[in-house]
Amino acid sequence: MKKIKTTPLAPQEFEVEQISENEANIIAYPFEVGFAVSLAHPLRRFLLSSSVGYAPVAIKIEGAKHEFDSVRGMLEDISDFILNLKEIRFRLLDGATEAEIEYNFAGPCEIKGSDLSSDSVEIVTPDAHLATLNEEATLNFTLKIAQGIGYVPSEEIIDEISDEYIALDAYFTPVKSATYKIENVLVEDNPNFEKVILNIKTDGQISPVDAFRNSLEVMYAQLAVFNSEINVKAPVTIERVEESPELKKLAQPIDTLGLSARSFNCLDRSNIKYIGEIVLMSPNDLKNVKNLGKKSYDEIVEKLSEYGFDVGSELPEEVVNALKKKIEAK
Repeated sequence: MKKIKTTPLAPQEFEVEQISENEANIIAYPFEVGFAVSLAHPLRRFLLSSSVGYAPVAIKIEGAKHEFDSVRGMLEDISDFILNLKEIRFRLLDGATEAEIEYNFAGPCEIKGSDLSSDSVEIVTPDAHLATLNEEATLNFTLKIAQGIGYVPSEEIIDEISDEYIALDAYFTPVKSATYKIENVLVEDNPNFEKVILNIKTDGQISPVDAFRNSLEVMYAQLAVFNSEINVKAPVTIERVEESPELKKLAQPIDTLGLSARSFNCLDRSNIKYIGEIVLMSPNDLKNVKNLGKKSYDEIVEKLSEYGFDVGSELPEEVVNALKKKIEAK
């Protein structure tokens, strides 16, 4: 007789298979039949629609008034120049979300993506061709670059820029493709459980693992509204202290705090997974987390305070002991 269950099996195995710098497989198992695709499909959608990237949103070209104009001595007309520009992928530095950068070139020369690199922007497609200038040509232009998600047409940007700029269609999405396949996996003597293999390819603005992590954060944020309204209960455990509302909050994952990607990544890379781990730390311990700057420290302290705790808070002994058991088991 088929074994009767009261809860579905929760997957325990997670692997990252790094294929190249910009491609990776995210693997998880075992899932109950039908559960793998139920999770993989929305994750794929979030990867393609909600991953944060950078794109040029407007350009001002000296001597050109519109995209059908031309620049003396440049082989490409402005429309071809803009098409080439869209193939160049940018990454703003130092946490910037927008930048305005001026460029000046004199021919004869071939301008490539690498020539647009500066102190404020990194080019992840350095070999991409932009323009060819002859010995009589000068090309001076100013580029506006912004951070965003998805695709934003130029019609929605034009009202936000001054008249001397040409609005550009902005392709922010750094994920080039996200596909998944489902395979059967054996659990004890049952071959009908499932493994999901999610393949992610990016354009270099972001790593596949970071893109996956960001998609999870977006998914959690979307689902959080149901948790707050319906008051979903945490799993019941044997120990009485697990019923404590205080411990339930401390045992929440750190993404519950709604931290910025920079702050979250610093904690995650240091294997800090639960809110309670931060609370148990002293202020100096938190400040000494690798690559955690003052801005990130202040953000974590502020978010923790909003959640009802302080760094280094005094907690009841039974709560501390139960929390430490959970941390040790991660």
